[in-house]
Amino acid sequence: MSNKKFNLKDSRGITVLLVLGFVGVFAIILGTVSSYVLTQGKYGRAIYAREVALHVAEAGLEYYRWFLNKNPSIMTAGVGLVSPHTYTVNDPEGGTLGSATVTATPNMQCGAVQWVDLTSEGVASANSTFPRRLTARYIRPSVGEYSYVVNTNVWAGASRTIRGPYHSNGGIRMDATHNSDVTSSVSTWNCNSDYNCSPTQSSAPGVLGIGSNPALWTYPTPSVTIPFSASGVNFTDLRTKAQTQGGIYYGAASTNPVNERGYRLIFTAAGTVGIYRVNSTDGYASYSTQYGDTEEHSIITGQTWIATTTIPSTCSLMFFQDRVWIEGTVNGKVTVVAATPSDSSTSPDVYLNNNIYYAAYDGTDGLTVIAERNVLLPLVIPNTMEIHGVFIASAGHYGRDYFWTSILPPNLDQYVTRNQLTTVGTVVSNGRTGTSWTDGTGFTNRYDYYDQQLAFSPPPFTPTASTDYGFTLWREQ
Repeated sequence: MSNKKFNLKDSRGITVLLVLGFVGVFAIILGTVSSYVLTQGKYGRAIYAREVALHVAEAGLEYYRWFLNKNPSIMTAGVGLVSPHTYTVNDPEGGTLGSATVTATPNMQCGAVQWVDLTSEGVASANSTFPRRLTARYIRPSVGEYSYVVNTNVWAGASRTIRGPYHSNGGIRMDATHNSDVTSSVSTWNCNSDYNCSPTQSSAPGVLGIGSNPALWTYPTPSVTIPFSASGVNFTDLRTKAQTQGGIYYGAASTNPVNERGYRLIFTAAGTVGIYRVNSTDGYASYSTQYGDTEEHSIITGQTWIATTTIPSTCSLMFFQDRVWIEGTVNGKVTVVAATPSDSSTSPDVYLNNNIYYAAYDGTDGLTVIAERNVLLPLVIPNTMEIHGVFIASAGHYGRDYFWTSILPPNLDQYVTRNQLTTVGTVVSNGRTGTSWTDGTGFTNRYDYYDQQLAFSPPPFTPTASTDYGFTLWREQ
């Protein structure tokens, strides 16, 4: 057995190597931890700067809303607009939190502001490398945010499918299938057999019926009065704008009796509108819930071509001091008004004479129709009809009157009952609406869909549902 001596030098070398190894590992771990801590600190500061920038951008929007509210001339004619504008947000504890640069772009029609689009870019004083940008539209709520707005008691029958908010300033008998809010401005009302209540309920709740979603019924709620008040539709002002700001204006069609004249408009996908003078019409006995027995002169028997006109982009307003028939495909956003503001003895109607389509359905096209009295679906119309737009009967009613087959010529009997009506947009009616009757005449099936595209980007001078401005389309870019 051999005897080996322990080598102290070898032991010391191994120890040094171990120590160096442990020191290296420790250094790597320490470096990694330090790097992580530093990175997290940098990340935290970046998150803080981004959050501050977002709040600063929002403060810029709120400041500019205050600025617009304090300068009403901006929202009428665009006078006094300051853009871009830099707004500094102070820190209550001293110094500044950041600054927002606000850019304002008014949407002008006929020399009047429709809405203002705002872009606010905020940066934090602590770190300007993380800006946040917000956009919003400053606008009064439009009636286009509703499927229906009615100024009196109304019955929505079981043959209807409604998509979008439904409001009445009176009571509502809701038997339709619907998917959105149904609101009434009254607590109670007298619901009788005219509204499918049998026996009569003298103190019926604001909304009642067998509709699909009673959880969405609310009453009483504030009234929507703008389209039915003098301030809601200023026909004199609209006429002046059409005459002086580059719109389209036509006076009375002829000296014939008021029920035998008017204008026929045929819109085309090319962005033009054919305008015809209606020289004569046939009229037949009819009945409406607002006026009782009457005679509707809606079947055109004589017309004269006047012009084919491109709709002006800077003043897309057409004003007619007479009755108007409308049909075709609308390209662009346009508003058609039928009114006689200087003649209290006449109140023109609008007839939706045929299908009304848009050239595109991406929000670039839209139609608003404002009648001083009624907006009607006449006797002779397609069996399956589709109309797009915002249809406003300021003093009268929207609907299809009742016709008797017993007194119509045999060739017209077929039109008394129609299969289907699809409305994409909004109906606003001062009087009671109705497109179907209890004996099965009128439209058998009805589908009403509000147009979200028009709700926040309506055609010019579409009546508002409130006097208060607010933000819509708020989003971060």
